[in-house]
Amino acid sequence: MTADILRALHHERPATRPLVLPGPWDVASARAFEEAGFPALATPSAGIAASLGYEDGHTPPAEMFAAVARIARGVGVPVTADIEDGYGLAPEELVARVLETGAVGVNLEDSDRTGVGRGRPLRDPHEQAERLAAVRAAAGSALVVNARVDTYLHGGTVADAAGRARLYTAAGADCVYPITAPAADLPALRDAGVTGPLNFLARPGDPSFAELGALGATRITFGPGLLRRTLAGVGELARELLTEPADEPVTNRA
Repeated sequence: MTADILRALHHERPATRPLVLPGPWDVASARAFEEAGFPALATPSAGIAASLGYEDGHTPPAEMFAAVARIARGVGVPVTADIEDGYGLAPEELVARVLETGAVGVNLEDSDRTGVGRGRPLRDPHEQAERLAAVRAAAGSALVVNARVDTYLHGGTVADAAGRARLYTAAGADCVYPITAPAADLPALRDAGVTGPLNFLARPGDPSFAELGALGATRITFGPGLLRRTLAGVGELARELLTEPADEPVTNRA
């Protein structure tokens, strides 16, 4: 699979039919989503962290890249990988590591996890734009770059998010991702000059995918939300097994 296939999926769709990308956390979940008919997948860093026994943001880079590689090898559809803030890797090395996994897209956030911002929660937007431009230069067309905008995580406004999004698009990002932006803000983000593909984080209670598309979303992802729903089901199964009377025939749990 090539990045061109994934990139085309962002553009060759009706305005009210956003690209829905489920977030697999391992090969089994990835294959389930592929078999259901989804044309591409987007790994969530928090979901993979949980599946490996780590807190969000604490997965060793080697383990994250290995998990992404297993997923990309295990399916026949394009995979884009969330690699947090890039783990402090230089753009050339970062691109090489992502391409080695077989992923054809990358999600890069502008939160400062490595300390380069000397304690600021977010990287300077111009510095982040320069980093994204360097990633684009190193990757060429081989990666679909999704630039995550984390202003909403820190009390930012539509104007804050839109300003960063415009910079990141100009730097070469294929898509921008103002994570946790409410659905009601999507038209305002568009009115503020956010052009091109726009990623929306879908959560319980949000409008339908078609409604989100009409509001301005191009791409829908879920973060670790699908893993959490799955684990809720596993918890229900576990409780059923625990409470099943010992003297009754074994039910079909396999």
